[in-house]
Formats: sequence, structure tokens, C-alpha cells
Amino acid sequence: MLLLTLVLLVAGYALGLWIWADGRLQTTDAFADYSGRPTAGQGTDWLLIGSDSRSTLTAQERKDLHVGNDEGLNTDTIMILHYGSNGPYLVSIPRDSYVPIPGHGKNKINAAYALGGAKLLTQTVEEATGLRLDHYAEVDFGGFVAVVDSLGGVRICVPAGGLHDEKSGADFDAGCQKMNGKQALAYARARYSDPQGDLGRVKRQQQLVSAIAHQALTPSVLLLPWNLIPFLSASLDALTVDKGTGLPALGRMGLRMKDIADGKGATTTVPISSTGTEISGVGDVVLWNDAEAQQLFTALRDDTAIPTFGTS
Repeated sequence: MLLLTLVLLVAGYALGLWIWADGRLQTTDAFADYSGRPTAGQGTDWLLIGSDSRSTLTAQERKDLHVGNDEGLNTDTIMILHYGSNGPYLVSIPRDSYVPIPGHGKNKINAAYALGGAKLLTQTVEEATGLRLDHYAEVDFGGFVAVVDSLGGVRICVPAGGLHDEKSGADFDAGCQKMNGKQALAYARARYSDPQGDLGRVKRQQQLVSAIAHQALTPSVLLLPWNLIPFLSASLDALTVDKGTGLPALGRMGLRMKDIADGKGATTTVPISSTGTEISGVGDVVLWNDAEAQQLFTALRDDTAIPTFGTS
């Protein structure tokens, strides 16, 4: 009788938590139905973005986080997560990638969100890569900070030489250390003091995404309500997903991110041919190595092992 009571209590808790979380999931109409949209490939593809929205931040928070007061809305982070029979693979797209934006000519890929929101960004990524995206998820500056803080911070190993960037607020010596939300955001955004510029920032973003997934799926978070509920609350407040994405899909995505954090699959960046190329009216851009990029996108579309160039 006691065992049955315990089982019912656990089942009731799980059901209640599910209903609560499902009711708080924020969605947006992220995909356009346009002529020539790529057909579905093998496996599953997510577009993961971090927007530079400051709309939820107070003036003091903007100052503390070193994010400035720009009211424009771009994407600071753009990644494709693929999983299926092969992978999982986390592929970063440099935000300064110079690509066609439907209806707007060529520009930096991060301008697509500012010009037309999630729909234009997903169409831009699909047309540039030939991949049909299955899911979409975005988080802004404030949400990222809150999620990291809800986990009690994340452990990051800073490479030799450390990272010191006045503009982002990053001030880290080399070595493994725990970062809170504010520190993690500074680490993710730093690029001016990095010899690799935006490409170095891409690697740190991959590192942080993996660290968050690793920490979130530890037993101390999953099995203890006083840890799990604050994390879920912060995540649900931070995340916006496409209307076709529910909690089961988010759970599968989280598990695949945990796999990457555990060393399975691979992380990579779209192969590039040059950085810092000046385009009149646009600024410095990143140009892809078209031949190698198409090899990568074909492997993702066919759910085969990705080429080794550019993997990290």
C-alpha cells in the first residue's frame, strides 16, 4: 500500500510538472511556406539562436552586462543542431556570414532577423544551406543569464592566455572555473581581444551551450525538485520555440546536446574562405568556402558523417 501511494505521488508530481511546463512554453510562427523550400532530409535539424535583444533588461542591467543600449535586433548566435543515425552535430554559422537574404539582397546573415524576424531568418538559413529545418529555438541576453544562474553557474575551462575583453566585460585567467550568468554572457560575447575574432567567439558559444546541457541533465538537477523547478522556470521564460515544437522535442534536443557535452558527435563551424572582407554599405563580412560548406550541408541533409575539416 505504501509503495502504491509513493508511485501515485510521483506520477502526480510528474504529471503536474508536465502540465505546468507545457502551459508556459512560448511559441512563435517561425517557418514560412515559400516556393522552392528544401525538401525534408534525413534526421532532425534545429536552428538555435541567441538574440541580442535588450528589451527585458533595465538600464542598470544593460550596464552591468556590458551590452550597451542598441535597440536594433540581431542574432548574436546562430547554430544548427543535427541528429539522426549520425551525430549529433552542432554547427555554428558566423553571424557576419555574407549570404543572400530573400527580398533584401546580400547582407550579413544576422541582419535577417532584424529585417523579418524568425521567419526570414529560417528561410535565409534554409536557402543558404539547402537544409529544411524541423525546429527553432531562441533565447535573449537576459534569458541566457537567468538560465545559467538557475543552475548555480557552469564550469568552463578557459584556454591558455586567458580572456580579457573590456567591451564584453570578460576578465578570465586561464584554467577551469565556475561562471555565473553574467560572467558566462561576457565569455560568450567577447571577440575584440581574441585574435580569432568572431570565430573565437563561436567556439566559446559552443563550449557554453554544451556546458549548460551537461549541468542541466545531471541527477542533482533532474531528481531534486528544488533544483529542477527553478531551472525549468528560467528556461521556459527564456525560450521561444516554433509552434510545432513541444516538450518531447525539447527533451530530445536536450539529450542530444548532453551527448555533445559528453564528447559524442562533433562541433564545427561552416567552412570559411576569408574573414574581415570589406563590403561597401555592409562592413566586414565572413565569406564561406562554398565547396566545403556544400559538402558539410550535404552530409547533414543525408544524415551521414560530416567532413573533418573545421571540426573542433
